[in-house]
Amino acid sequence: MKIISWNVNSVRARIENIKDYIKDTNPDVLLLQEIKTQNENFPNDELKKLGYTSYVFGQKSYNGVAIISKNELKNVNNNFIKDDLNQSRIITAELKLKKKKIVLINIYVPNGNPVDTEKYEYKKNWLKKFITKIKKIFENNPNILIAGDFNIIPEELDVHDFKRYENDALGRLEIRKKYREIINLGFKDVYRFKNKTKQEYTFWDYFAGSWQKNYGMRIDHFLLSNSLIENIKSININKKPRSKEKPSDHTPIELEII
Repeated sequence: MKIISWNVNSVRARIENIKDYIKDTNPDVLLLQEIKTQNENFPNDELKKLGYTSYVFGQKSYNGVAIISKNELKNVNNNFIKDDLNQSRIITAELKLKKKKIVLINIYVPNGNPVDTEKYEYKKNWLKKFITKIKKIFENNPNILIAGDFNIIPEELDVHDFKRYENDALGRLEIRKKYREIINLGFKDVYRFKNKTKQEYTFWDYFAGSWQKNYGMRIDHFLLSNSLIENIKSININKKPRSKEKPSDHTPIELEII
């Protein structure tokens, strides 16, 4: 089973790139973040023609998440945590993998910048609520997959110039500790688990030639509970979509499980 996570930075602006990507890679499940559209304006019909059902938690102009799946998903939920600002940032569903029932969690974590504002406090509170809820989920089901745009740089290796982001909401120590707190609940960062020292990125800013200079960061992640580690076949960051015309500033990360 191929599961993809991709912050598309507006699903309607990138729809042709998304359709091309689906035709090229044939994913079973596609987790989208920052779709930037309300549910009624999501391109359901175009994706249905490609054989996919869309589960959408949209918001006008900002945020928004969606799960696109070849097969019907159960227990789809848009109310995983109580968001202080009522933003559309998490959608969950139930996924079957052989005999295992997996809780599939697609997230778009708040950016949190600037750090001396309420935006940073919102990010910290959001993560705190998320961690509390994950602990409760573990009480009933040890099989959890979390994927999406975390807006967190886990380690110095995960950004081209760490010094620049030490006091940024993506790289600040207390935020990275929150990421580690999630890991310590019983997860593996799949990319880093499979690539101990490899330096690859999932995001390149549109400005200052960041893509051309490879000034990027790894902020899109797959976290897989320890009970599912044996199911990993491969993990890959596919940079090809970032090189397209009118691309998202993120590129897909691809997990294959068996």
